[in-house]
Amino acid sequence: MSKGKIHFIGGGQMAEAIIRACLAGGTLAAGQISVSDINEGRLGLLKTKYNVDTESTQQEGLSAAELIVIAVRPQDNLVALGTLIQQSASPSAVIVSIVAGVTIAQLGDYFGAERPIVRVIPNTLTDTGYGYSGVALNAAASLEQVEAFLLGFGKVQVLEESYIDIFTGFGVAGPNYIYYFIESFTDAGVLAGLPREQAWKVALENMLGAVAMLQQTGLHPRQLLDINNSPGGVGMHGLYELNNSDFAAGLQRSVLAAVKRTTELGVKK
Repeated sequence: MSKGKIHFIGGGQMAEAIIRACLAGGTLAAGQISVSDINEGRLGLLKTKYNVDTESTQQEGLSAAELIVIAVRPQDNLVALGTLIQQSASPSAVIVSIVAGVTIAQLGDYFGAERPIVRVIPNTLTDTGYGYSGVALNAAASLEQVEAFLLGFGKVQVLEESYIDIFTGFGVAGPNYIYYFIESFTDAGVLAGLPREQAWKVALENMLGAVAMLQQTGLHPRQLLDINNSPGGVGMHGLYELNNSDFAAGLQRSVLAAVKRTTELGVKK
């Protein structure tokens, strides 16, 4: 477990998910964490649920922190926040930004380009231990400075920053498509005549088993499709209708739309 102090600027849902996972996994203790937020209700909730420090001033949290997690919205006043950090935080404190769409160059303008800056796109599966967070670092930062913290809420992929927006729209938004597929697949079972509880269990087991087969065999999905489907069989008739539905292209358009929106969030107004 890391011994350093971590200060969160912003105590919204993603910050809470990271805190919850790190505390549950034992990678952080409550006494290491301080949080500031303009929403007093959020601070009260975080104090009650996790016993983290929500009472220290922003300056006190910043001055004690080895890691500073920027968990605000892209449209918030990052210029003012940068001035406060440069005045209050140690020059060696690492900035960990989870602000969608804001580049390392922009973060450097706000917080100081000579400071270690790590841009993180956190996964949304924090409570499970699954899912990758995408990470890009400036020249002053190293993975070793943040790896223990990041592994507290999932796995890590270090990326060239040019891939970050793609990673956000594809990897981080990815569970949305899985949830939607499972819901639709379950409804299909109910439409065909199965009770919903039974269809739900089958859908989940099929999803888990199919992923396990891909991992265990190392085969391409097309190879497993070929193994599973005989000529003129039940499965091939189902796949034929799925192909006619524009399913694959619709999914691909959804990912491209998510990537486009991620890029838009980073554009200065």
